[in-house]
Amino acid sequence: MNGSVSTHYRGGGGLASKIANDLNEAGMDPNQLRASDLESIDEFHFRGREATLQLLEHMQLETASRVLDIGSGLGGVARTMAEEAGVHVTGVDLTQEFCDAACAISEWVNLSDKTEFLQGDATNLPFPDDSFDGAVTVHVAMNVSDKAAVYAEARRVLKPGARFGIYDVLQGEGGDVLYPAPWASESSISHLATPEEMSAHLSTAGFKILCETDSTLESYRWLKERTEGPKPEKRLSVTTQLLFGAAAGQMTQNQLRGLSERRMLTYSFICEAK
Repeated sequence: MNGSVSTHYRGGGGLASKIANDLNEAGMDPNQLRASDLESIDEFHFRGREATLQLLEHMQLETASRVLDIGSGLGGVARTMAEEAGVHVTGVDLTQEFCDAACAISEWVNLSDKTEFLQGDATNLPFPDDSFDGAVTVHVAMNVSDKAAVYAEARRVLKPGARFGIYDVLQGEGGDVLYPAPWASESSISHLATPEEMSAHLSTAGFKILCETDSTLESYRWLKERTEGPKPEKRLSVTTQLLFGAAAGQMTQNQLRGLSERRMLTYSFICEAK
């Protein structure tokens, strides 16, 4: 299963080079950018950087904090947190291609000293107990069948009292998810939980849920505007285009319908490690 998920996200390889070429074609020097300039590429989730900053507001981090990003992808969430809060973020992702690209992008924007990215499994994290002052996971658990293991591992590596921010796509009440979607071309690697199931998993893992937020309507409006609104003069590809090419358009239409019909939901949870 892990191999199938990793293969889904590889995008043919050479992802860092593709991103560099895309930037150059847009007249942008990768070494003259800030992390915020790369939102369309590396904040690979609904509502982009805005959603990351909303999580960060609740994390109660200090500049000396060490934070874990579980399923870090291209590293956009990690870099936003490092840039905005001055914290050190360790990202773990199943896909080596993402880790390699994340390291390259951090070098471009001078955040290599604040971020690191390791290939690893969210259900078996390569860290000792009580290693981190905070953790986040953004649009990751959709590909993980054993969610209980993910949250148990998150609790294990967090210090007592540390906060855990989750922002994920969940199963809604409006019917089955439509495929292809960015996280799965078909149902075998898609594992959406309901909000009630998520709450149960987090509580069982040893977290106190401080708040949960349904942002599905906001996500629908964001995606619709991104798809149908005026395009910026210097337009960069989004991650779905880089990874999935021609299939990206159908994925977007399926997501718009899925959000509008509440087949899929976007939810965030802010938790505290007991």
